[in-house]
Amino acid sequence: MELLTPDLGLLFWQVVIFGLLFFLLSKFAWKPITQSLKEREDNIQGALDLAEKTRGEMAKLKAENEQILAQARIERDTILRGAKETADKLVADARDKAAVEGQRMLEQAREAMQNERQALVASMKKEVVNLSIEVAEKVLRRELADKSSQEKLVQDLVASSRLN
Repeated sequence: MELLTPDLGLLFWQVVIFGLLFFLLSKFAWKPITQSLKEREDNIQGALDLAEKTRGEMAKLKAENEQILAQARIERDTILRGAKETADKLVADARDKAAVEGQRMLEQAREAMQNERQALVASMKKEVVNLSIEVAEKVLRRELADKSSQEKLVQDLVASSRLN
C-alpha cells in the first residue's frame, strides 16, 4: 500500500523538482518553443494567404483566357464568314463572266454561221448562174446551128425588147 500513498518527504521533493523544472522551462524553453510555434503559424498563414492569392490570380487568368478564347472564336467566325462571302462572290463573278463569254461565243458562232450561209448561197447562185449560162449556151448553139434560126431569134429578141 505504500505505492498508493506516497510519503510526505517524497511529495515535497516532487513538488520542488516540479517547480524547479517549471521555472527552468519557463525561463529557457517556453519562449523559443512559443516563438517557433508562432513562426510556424505565421509561415502556415503566409502560405495560406499566398495560396488564396494564387487561386484568385488563377481565376482571373482563367477568366482572361476564356475572354481571349471567345474573342478568337468571334474573329475566326468573322474571318470564315468573310472568306465564304469572298468565295461566293468569286464564284458568282466567274459564273457571270462565263455566261457573258458563252453568250459572246454563241453570237460569234451565229454570225460565222450566217456569214458562211450567205457565202454558200452566193456561191450557189454563182454556180447556178454559170450552169445556166452553160446550158443556155449549149441550147443556143444547138438551136442556132443554121442561119435561119439565128435570124428568127434576133427578130424575136428585138420584138420582146421593144415590149419591155
